[in-house]
Amino acid sequence: MEKAGNYFPAFFAIFRLLSSLLYSMFQRVRNIKFVLVVVAIIIAIASLLTSHFLTNDLQEEETKSVEVWAEAMRTLNAADENTDLNLVLKVINGNNTIPVIVIDRNGNVQMHRNINKTFSEKEDSIAYLQQMAESMKKEGNVIKIFLNMPQDDEVELQNEEINRYVDSAKEEATSVTVITPEQQQQGDFLEICYDESVMLKRLAVYPYIQLAVVVIFVIIAIFALFSMMKSEQNKVWVGLSKETAHQLGTPISSLMAWSAVLKEAYPDDELLPEMEKDVRRLERIAERFSKIGSIPEPKPEDLCEVIKRVADYMDRRTSNKVKITCHAPAEPVIVNMVASLFEWVGENLCKNAVDAMSGSGNIDIYIKEKNSQVDIEVVDTGKGIQKNNFKSVFKPGFTTKERGWGLGLSLAKRIIEEYHKGKIFVKSSEIGVGTTFKIELPK
Repeated sequence: MEKAGNYFPAFFAIFRLLSSLLYSMFQRVRNIKFVLVVVAIIIAIASLLTSHFLTNDLQEEETKSVEVWAEAMRTLNAADENTDLNLVLKVINGNNTIPVIVIDRNGNVQMHRNINKTFSEKEDSIAYLQQMAESMKKEGNVIKIFLNMPQDDEVELQNEEINRYVDSAKEEATSVTVITPEQQQQGDFLEICYDESVMLKRLAVYPYIQLAVVVIFVIIAIFALFSMMKSEQNKVWVGLSKETAHQLGTPISSLMAWSAVLKEAYPDDELLPEMEKDVRRLERIAERFSKIGSIPEPKPEDLCEVIKRVADYMDRRTSNKVKITCHAPAEPVIVNMVASLFEWVGENLCKNAVDAMSGSGNIDIYIKEKNSQVDIEVVDTGKGIQKNNFKSVFKPGFTTKERGWGLGLSLAKRIIEEYHKGKIFVKSSEIGVGTTFKIELPK
């Protein structure tokens, strides 16, 4: 008996070491996730600011280029024998990027450049260009050049136009008025309507594309980290389970042998049957741990009977101050499950409830059957759980007990989700009143 008992300190030491390893792995991945998010935010902000400055600079350069182009158009319209037409035409033909539409005072299209659209025979190209020019004017992208106005009206019209367009330019966009020194026909002018170049539009969209790429990269990186973490956890869980089953195997065999010896020596002892039950119980526990890591085949079981076994077992091994009540339907509730593993989940929830109640209180287990699922609720009258810890209680290493390892609920979550395709979560909790854990199983 003493030799068998010597295995337990070594087992507990291994268990504590592995639980500490799991907790440190979780903390490391959480820190890496935080760093990735911060780096992504910094990259996004830097990209948006850089693109904003570049876009503004390029927009100013394009506006100046259009002003030069408008001056060339004015010079072409007022050309005489002294005008260098080669230079004027070179400036006009040199615009190969900025879309431009020239309209007269009546809104008729005079010419256009860099309009990237192919018109069919049935399509009204003039109407399309006029509509496009009006859209450019509404955005403030227009330069007006006056042609052949009488000399007497020059100053008056110049002041009027400058005051009008400068005021509106402060709110909308840049407008430029060009007055010729030789104006002969009152009110004759052209409007140069322009739009942003393809390069400028692409540059404006580029940071959002880059931001999307960064976000996708971060999501993939975090997903890869979690996948790696989960893979490492799976290996640790399987190793821990196999090691637990192995460590328990030898003392259980020794206890079974001693039980047989004692039964022969004291056949009428009333305590020996209870001892045998506990030994068989240990054997089932070892069997549960040996199944983790493999894929046990779920079988149809009566959930009510399984829960009643859990309630009866816990009731016999807790204080008389703890009352465990099972509220189950009268008819069997058949669910595909691995009974031995599910019993362990129920026992773990009940043990946590007993600890939360400090050995005194009520535990009620409710079984509710629905169309496509079965709900199990474990309600206690313990000290409760803070709302911000509802999800944390299922993480490896999280515990509120002084000597707890924080692996019970984590294992329970794994058993319910991976082996039974269900859900387990904290339905509700109130400090000083109690907690309700809920399990949802598909039928």
